[in-house]
Amino acid sequence: MIELKARVGDHKFLRKKLSALGAEHVGTFQQTDLYFKVPEARLKLREVKGNSRAELIYYERENVAGPKKDDAFILRVQEPEDLKKILKKILTPLIVIEKVREIYRYHGTQIHLDTVKKLGKFIEFERQTSEDPKMIEKNRLILEKLMEKLKIDPNNLEALSYSDLVQT
Repeated sequence: MIELKARVGDHKFLRKKLSALGAEHVGTFQQTDLYFKVPEARLKLREVKGNSRAELIYYERENVAGPKKDDAFILRVQEPEDLKKILKKILTPLIVIEKVREIYRYHGTQIHLDTVKKLGKFIEFERQTSEDPKMIEKNRLILEKLMEKLKIDPNNLEALSYSDLVQT
C-alpha cells in the first residue's frame, strides 16, 4: 500500500472538493486504536463504536512526509475484549488514539478525513499497490496529483503515525 497523511485546517472545504470530484462517501466512524510496544514497526488494536468486531493491525511504514510504502497485516477479531486482555498481559500498552474518521473512495484511493483527539484535523490517502517499483512510483504520482486537486499543502505532510505525534 502507498499512503500519505497531512494536517489540514478545514474538513468542510475538503468535503466540498471531494463531492465535486464525485468521491463516494463510505461512512463516518468513531475509532479507538490501542497501540502496543513492539520491537519494530507498530501494533494496534482498532475498535469501532457500534461494531462488535475489532482489527489487530501490524504495520511497517517509512517515516517520511509524502507518499510512503506501508506493509500492513490485519487480523479481524470476533472477541476483542478477550484479545485485549491477553495482549495487555503479554505486551505493554503504549497509547490510546481516539478519532472520528470519515471515509471516501475516489478512483481506487481511500481517503480519510480524521479528527484526532489531542491532535486536530488530518487527511489521509491509502492506495493498494503491488511490490513492483514501477507500480509503486505510479501510485505515488497518483496520490501527489490528488493532493493538488484537493489543494493539500505539501508543507503540511506528516511523516509520523498519530501515536508518534501524540507522544512527541
